[in-house]
Amino acid sequence: MYGADLAEVFELIHQGRGKDYLAEAADVAERIRARTPGADSLLDVACGTGSHLRAFATLFGHVEGLEISEPFARRAEKAVPGATIHVGDMRDFDLGRRFDAITIMFGSIGYLRSAEELTATLRVFRRHLVPGGTLAVDPWWFPETYLDGYVSGSLIEVDGRTIARVSHSCLEGDASRMDVHYVVAGPEGARHFVENHLIRLFSRERYLAAFAEAGYPDTTYIEGLNSGRGLFVATRDRDPGGADEGGPS
Repeated sequence: MYGADLAEVFELIHQGRGKDYLAEAADVAERIRARTPGADSLLDVACGTGSHLRAFATLFGHVEGLEISEPFARRAEKAVPGATIHVGDMRDFDLGRRFDAITIMFGSIGYLRSAEELTATLRVFRRHLVPGGTLAVDPWWFPETYLDGYVSGSLIEVDGRTIARVSHSCLEGDASRMDVHYVVAGPEGARHFVENHLIRLFSRERYLAAFAEAGYPDTTYIEGLNSGRGLFVATRDRDPGGADEGGPS
């Protein structure tokens, strides 16, 4: 999952499909500052190759990224010069500092394996937020909005290369299994590789319950954003005790 082959073409594919990273980042930044006025430091969790983080860097004075895939993290370092990119797992990282805002985009939260892991991970995020800081979560699909058997395809030509992407998604228990085939062709030849993803289908109610359990008393779900997946925006409580003990400062 998320290896060197995909890191090379990931951003090109999604730009070719019309994804506007800057517009998405600007919208998220506006919603963050509506809750945390003056927010100027941001951590982008599961930052990938740095596409959203590069946009956030134009909107916040200090940005950092966290990414589990080392090939993706190395790309992010090139995409956002000067930003610290941490290689780590969203479930158990400790960066030793807090941020005004945390984001996790592109449905990456769905890689968590259970409701318990979702709540525990939101607590990890909370420990990295200042009191009153804001968390923005672009969720994966809900069970009722997921399309079983969905097929997607795209073809782009850029810099003398042709890149094809075809995906098939199907229900597997309480998760979606997505198999994605890529063909990358250029003057040097053509190659094919496959990425397999198992992404959990948490319900909207489960997300909201997890936010409440993890210490975010004020959470809003905004429909229609991010290709229809929506966006959760949550404010961390201002209680300096409890789950903060032993956390970053």
